[in-house]
Amino acid sequence: MKQDLIAILDLGGEQNAALARQIRAEGVYSEVYPGTISMKELAAKPGLKGVILNPGVIAASASSGSGYCTEGLNVPVFTAMPQDYQGDIYPEDTLRAFLFDTCRCEKNWTIENFIEDQVALMREQIGNDRVILALSGGVDSSVVAALLIKAIGKQLTCVHVNHGLLRKGEPEEVCRVFREELGADLVYVDAVDRFLDKLAGVEDPEKKRKIIGEEFIRVFDEEAAKLEGIRFLAQGTIYPDIVESGMQSGKAVKAHHNVGGLPEDMQFELVEPLKYLFKDEVRACGKALGLPDNMVYRQPFPGPGLGVRCLGAITRDRLEAVRESDAILREEFANAGLQGKVWQYFTLIPDLRSVGVRDNNRSFEWPVIIRAVNTVDAMTATIEHIDWALMDKITSRILNEVKGVNRVLYDMTPKPTGTIEWE
Repeated sequence: MKQDLIAILDLGGEQNAALARQIRAEGVYSEVYPGTISMKELAAKPGLKGVILNPGVIAASASSGSGYCTEGLNVPVFTAMPQDYQGDIYPEDTLRAFLFDTCRCEKNWTIENFIEDQVALMREQIGNDRVILALSGGVDSSVVAALLIKAIGKQLTCVHVNHGLLRKGEPEEVCRVFREELGADLVYVDAVDRFLDKLAGVEDPEKKRKIIGEEFIRVFDEEAAKLEGIRFLAQGTIYPDIVESGMQSGKAVKAHHNVGGLPEDMQFELVEPLKYLFKDEVRACGKALGLPDNMVYRQPFPGPGLGVRCLGAITRDRLEAVRESDAILREEFANAGLQGKVWQYFTLIPDLRSVGVRDNNRSFEWPVIIRAVNTVDAMTATIEHIDWALMDKITSRILNEVKGVNRVLYDMTPKPTGTIEWE
């Protein structure tokens, strides 16, 4: 399925991802490219119908305008001026006029067309070889699994690695669903000690992410060596991962374990069919592929798992406190009817203690921080306003049931300025 393309050139603008999503919402496919892309490379993009220059405030106010030469590009070029944005949205009339009147685009960007294209592309890329999928059981990797099953069937082997950083009961649930309900060829790897030993004493969050990413690849190397014909590694990388890791513009927010954290000597070629989709588009893809709602609308969970919620150097006792408090939070949200209504909610514990009182004695224990946010594309997020009676119940349970905790706090920070995760 050939689809029209509108290319957004990142020349310092802050709303690249929002503009791309807005264009896709109009039924036209759009991608963000770095301002360093050559005109020859840009002109060769299949289906290119137009280019939007997205400069920052400084570039837009400079006498040279965009600073990017588009002479001879042979498609309409438009400059999105920063002062025209209304929040994260560009004026609809102006944008639609450019898309449909100037560029003559067709509304041929649909999830069904995306699935058709990706199935064909993966079959061409993979051929008769075999693929290992990094299966966490989250939304992204589950949708990748469904796409791969549709494209190559039994050539796929799913590998679920228990790195000790999963939520309570998650390894057992992942194995049950994928083996019994989906009939997947699933390999379970218990690597808890291996990962936690590697992470011992490591405080820097970027180093933790890279250690987890590299160790994942080592595990897959070992599992692939036990099989024949494994040439590819599939991952659930999505567009916000790439944008936030600075792969487009160099303005990195944080490194994602599956973007930029992979070892240079990796033996696999990557298969990443979702890498240009936003989170809401991934869910729509899962629905179109027939995945059950409890999988499609499952809470997002970072690849490094609880490793980025046990802040600072990970210790096993604090990690277990994160796991137990998170289970309480999820249970109480479900009981209150908030499951599926709040986009993401979790607990985290920093590497610090405070004075408190327990059983009439002085205690010196950790605080649990609760975070609950709503978002569409994970690029921005607002805070869920939790009912105080529910908060009281959650607080009481955490203080009474989770060992080593004497305070419960609520994070009121939107994104921006804070990211959804703390690390």
